[in-house]
Amino acid sequence: MSNFPRSILLVCLGNICRSPTAHAVLQQMAQTKGIPLEIDSAGTGDWHIGHPPDERATQTASTRGYDLSPLRARQVIIEDFYKYDLILAMDHSNLRNLKKLAPADATAQVELFLPYGDSNTQEVPDPYFGGTDGFTHVLDLIETASENILARYKG
Repeated sequence: MSNFPRSILLVCLGNICRSPTAHAVLQQMAQTKGIPLEIDSAGTGDWHIGHPPDERATQTASTRGYDLSPLRARQVIIEDFYKYDLILAMDHSNLRNLKKLAPADATAQVELFLPYGDSNTQEVPDPYFGGTDGFTHVLDLIETASENILARYKG
């Protein structure tokens, strides 16, 4: 990918489960591979602004060496559509919300995160109302998609 993005915003609903997990995973993988990439995460909703990631997401990620503890939830703002090259939504609902919010002259490309994975699954499921297994499944999906995003980097 010759026009590999230099900045990526990862978006879910509340920015406490899926998008902070993807933020930490993609950031750590990019750093390990020496790929210069600015990464952030945000939510389309405002319920958790300023809160740390869900404890279950933090614990699940830490079992694989990812640190979510410095992250705090924030809401997507208009400036994000100009600051980031690529905005990746975790599901179709958030993708629709992002497209409604995006200014007509936005420079960011807005699409789904999971098509970068190697499965036919289109959405990262929200594990918030489920058990630990849901967070593990989400982490599996995010790791695969993150590896595939970074594999497109050509320097």
